This record gives sequence, structure tokens and C-alpha cells, in this order.
Amino acid sequence: MKSLKKMAIFGISSLLALSLAACSGNNEDATSDPKDSDEEITLDFWTFGATGYEELAKEYEKENTNIKIKVKSSETADHHDALFTALSAGSGAPDIAMLEIDQFDRFKVAQDRFENLYDLGANDVKDQYLDWKWKSGENTEGDFLFGLPTDIGPKALYYRTDLFEEAGLPTDPEEVAALINSPEEFEKAGLQVKEKTGKPFVDSIEMAFRAYLDAAGTAYLTPDNELNLGADSEVKKAYDYAVRLNDLGIVGKFEMWSPEWANAVNNGEFAAELGAGWLKGWMEGNAPDAAGKWNVATLPTEFAANWGGSYIAVPKETKHAQAAYDFIEWLVSPENQLKSFQSHGLFPSAQSVYDMDEFKSNADEFFGGQATAPVFAEAAQDIAGIPYKGEKYFPIHNEILNALKNVQNEGADPEKEWEAAVKRAQDLLNR
Repeated sequence: MKSLKKMAIFGISSLLALSLAACSGNNEDATSDPKDSDEEITLDFWTFGATGYEELAKEYEKENTNIKIKVKSSETADHHDALFTALSAGSGAPDIAMLEIDQFDRFKVAQDRFENLYDLGANDVKDQYLDWKWKSGENTEGDFLFGLPTDIGPKALYYRTDLFEEAGLPTDPEEVAALINSPEEFEKAGLQVKEKTGKPFVDSIEMAFRAYLDAAGTAYLTPDNELNLGADSEVKKAYDYAVRLNDLGIVGKFEMWSPEWANAVNNGEFAAELGAGWLKGWMEGNAPDAAGKWNVATLPTEFAANWGGSYIAVPKETKHAQAAYDFIEWLVSPENQLKSFQSHGLFPSAQSVYDMDEFKSNADEFFGGQATAPVFAEAAQDIAGIPYKGEKYFPIHNEILNALKNVQNEGADPEKEWEAAVKRAQDLLNR
């Protein structure tokens, strides 16, 4: 799932890591099959965002009359904060919990607080999901699975067809993908839009930065939680690219989710957005004047990346581990991932969905009748993996982003800003 407002919730994680041995769960049905029992079982399921899982849970209850599923949905930050607190205290955790991908690494320090889904049958469904998505749900050794894959956020190029046409660029998605097939061609297209329309190509310096960052093999930290911000790091490469695009004058100042950005999407005040599949749902509901003026094309392979998505885990505290697992295996099956995509725009991580007619023929009226789903499916299969993020991803990200904003808004020296941001990041890590 996407998180519209990322928040850095990291204070509890140290306490959580220190208290792993304080208590453990009591799984009464870990070796029994709930389907063979008449026992009435209630499962607490904590979710966040708009998933539609409440409706699917009702379907499951009809098929499994001894199972009752209580779904509790919260805002993304509140959800993860409450889960941290419950896991740290050793009581109050649900039977089932969603974990947002950008928050996930911070929970992995608490492996002893989760069921290993490999012990509950997950090996039997492993081949149904994208390999990179599945592997990101494992521990470093690959012998412990924290959660089953739900949705993903493959990135693509959203572009205004009217501005591309005014700039003399192609508007057909396949032609756009063929033309803008490298970071260098991305720059050229941006310069052409600027010259012909007077408008920025990319909406913000953050999105320019994320072009390379999201596709990086590592982000700010190594898996050993050492700072990864050297002069030859992938993060520095992403930083330099954003500075370059800003120097070329093709980067706007529309911060995502701000009212100004929303108006710019609606009114065509910038030409392109490097967005995930979930963004189209927001656009359809919030940019009515832009209907028919946006299309989607694949990004250059150097920018192929994932942004967003979740897993569903079973905390160790549950007394009904097998029943919880059986439900989530059903919930994220290819057939139900198709339903979640159709009802709430959750992009599937089960690749067999990409071949289903209901998926491939899902034309989007907002995008001029284009069937955008196959574009994102192609993008999903180009992704190499998800970079390690660690528990202090968000505060470090904000330090780098602040440096870029100082470069853009105040004309600050990029290298000095970089060095200062690296120092602040190291200070954060030392705390």
C-alpha cells in the first residue's frame, strides 16, 4: 500500500530489538488444521489504507464458518506505531498484520516476534509471486519468511499528451517508451518540453532524485546498518542526477501531495511524473479536468523500480497461527489479488494475474481508454529488487531531500549541501 504522508517512527525500534527475549507467543494450533476443527476462532487483522480486505474477509467467513475475522484499519503511521508498541510490550498484537514495504526493514530486527511462514506452508505458494517481491519478505539468510506478498508499486512514466504534442514529442505510449529509453533521452525530452512549452518536465526535485534512488541496489544503509553515502555510492549518483536536471531547468517545485501539486496535475503545469501504479487511482479521483490528457509508458530500464506495496505477517503472539496463515494465503491468492486490483487498485504481485483477460483488458477511461495495467506489469518484471532501507530510512531521506531543496530554492552549493547532509545522517545513525 502507498503511504501519502511518510513519517519517521523509529524511537520504539531500539526498545523492540532489546526486548526480543522478554516474551514469546503461544500458538495453540500451529500443528493442527483449523479446517478440520469446529472450534470458533476469531482473528484480529490490522490493516492500513484502503484495501477492501473487509469485503474479502466476509467472503472467507462464509466459506469457513468457524472463522471470524475482525479487521481494524488505521492510517499508515498510526498502524505501524501501534504495532511497534504492541510487539515491544509483548501483548496486544493482532493475529495478522500488514507491513508497508518502507517500514518493513525496521520490523525485521524483531524476527522472534513473528511466525516463520515457511513453517506454515508458504513454500507451497512461493512460485506464484514475483521473485524480487518474495525475497524481500525474507530474512537475510533466506530461511525465514516474515510476510506473504500483497500489492506492489512498479513505477512508470505518466505524461501529459497535450504537452508532449505541443513539444513535438510522440504521444503513443509505445513510441514514447521507445524514444525515452535512457536517462540521457529523458533529459533531451525534458529540454524539448521546456523549450516548446515553457513548463517543467518533472514535477519536483524529489521525483528527479528518486529516478535513480528507487532503482538502486542499496539505499542509505547497508544491511549491516552502516552509512552508504560515499562519493561513488548509488545515492550520490541519484543526488547528482537530480542536481543536473535542476541545472537544466526542467524540474518544477510542486511537492507531491501538496495542494499546489494537485492543481498542477489537474491543470497541466508539468509534463511528466515518475509514479507507481497506485498513483493512477489518485489521479482518477482527484484530477477531473485532466481526464483524457494523461498516458502511461514504461521508464528507461535504469529507472525500473518499485515504490510502495505491503506484506501480511503473523505475529508470534497469536494463538491461531495456522488459521491466520490459511486466511492470508487465501487473501493474497492470484484470484483475490485480481479482485483487490479491480476494486481498490492494489497492483498484483502474483504474476499469473498479468495474463488474465480481466486484467489485460482493463481500459482506463481517465487515460483516454489506454489499458495501463500491462504497462505496469511489464515494469514490474523489469525490477531487479528492493533496496535495503533500515529503521532510519525516513530521517536520512529527509536530510538528503532538504539538501536538494536548498540547492533548488536557495542556489546553495550542491557539494557543500551533500557533505552537510551526510554529516547529519551520520549523527542520526550514531544516536
